[in-house]
Amino acid sequence: MSRNPMKSSRPYEAECRYLYSYFSGNGGSEGQKLVEIFSRRSQELKAICQTYSVLYGHDLLRVISSNQKSSAFNRLAYLRMSDPQSRDAEILRKLLVAGSINLGTVIEITCTRSSSELHYIKQQYQSRYQSDLERDISMKVSGGFKEILAAVCKSCRNHAHKADTSLAFCDAKTLYESVESGRTIDQKTIISLLSQRNTSQVKAILLSYKQLYGHEFSKLIKQSKCGQFGRDLRIVIRCIQNPEKFFAKQLRMRNADAREILVRIIVTRSEKDIKDINRAFTAKTGSSLESLVRREFNGVKEKGSETVAAILLELIRG
Repeated sequence: MSRNPMKSSRPYEAECRYLYSYFSGNGGSEGQKLVEIFSRRSQELKAICQTYSVLYGHDLLRVISSNQKSSAFNRLAYLRMSDPQSRDAEILRKLLVAGSINLGTVIEITCTRSSSELHYIKQQYQSRYQSDLERDISMKVSGGFKEILAAVCKSCRNHAHKADTSLAFCDAKTLYESVESGRTIDQKTIISLLSQRNTSQVKAILLSYKQLYGHEFSKLIKQSKCGQFGRDLRIVIRCIQNPEKFFAKQLRMRNADAREILVRIIVTRSEKDIKDINRAFTAKTGSSLESLVRREFNGVKEKGSETVAAILLELIRG
C-alpha cells in the first residue's frame, strides 16, 4: 500500500511533500492547502524551507523563483519564504540598479525598519552584492533625499543603543535651533544628527520636541525657508515617526505597481504592524485593507490570483 504523502510524523514534511508536488507539476492544486502553508508564522516557514532542503536537496526559494505556474502567487510565496533582511536587501538592490528608481520603496525600507533590522539588511546587501548600501543610495538618489537617506543608513551603526531621554531633549533643542536660528535651515547639523542617532533615539527626539514646543518638528520644517530639503526631510521624519501612516499612503497611490505594493506591504508587515496600517488606511479612506485586496484581485484572470488574495486576507487578520 502506498504511503499517504500528506501524513507524516516528522514536522513540516507533509507541507514539503505538498510543495514539491505542486511546484514539480505532478499534482497539488492551488487552493486551501497553499493558503494554510503560506499563512503560517515566519518561523514555521523558515523551518519548512530547511526541511525541504533536507528532503529534496534543493533551495525552496530557487524552486519558487524558477517556477512558471503563477507569477502573482510565486512572487508572494518568494516574499513569504525569504529571510526578512535578505528580502529587503534584494528589493533595495533591484531598485538601485534599475533605470528609474522607486523612491517611495527605498524610503519605506530604510525608514520603517528598526536600526537593528537595517544593520542586518546592510550586512546582507554587502555580502550578496559586494557593494555598500549607503554608497549606492548616494549614487542613485538625488536632491535632499540623497543626504537624508544616507544619514539614516549610517545611523544603524548604533543599533544596540537604547533611547536616552536626556539626550533626546538636548537634540530636540538642536533641531529647533537648526531651523529657527538663521535665515536658512542648517542642513549639515540635521544630517549629522540623523547619522548619529538610531531609530529609537530619533523617535525619542521627535517626542521630546513636541513636549518642548507644543507641535511636531515636521510642522516646523514646512516653512518656506526650508525649501526642497525641508519637504524631503518632512517625508522621512513622518515615515520614521508614524510608519503606519506612510504605508497607508503608499497603499492609496494608484499606479501600475499598485498590486505589487499591496502584496509587498502586507507580506513584509505581517506579524509586525499590519493591524495598525489597516486602521490608518481605514481612517483615511473609509475602507479596509481587506476590501482593497478583494477589489484588486476580484475578477483577475491570472492563475493563482484567488490564492494570493486568500493568503493576504489571512495575513491581515493575523
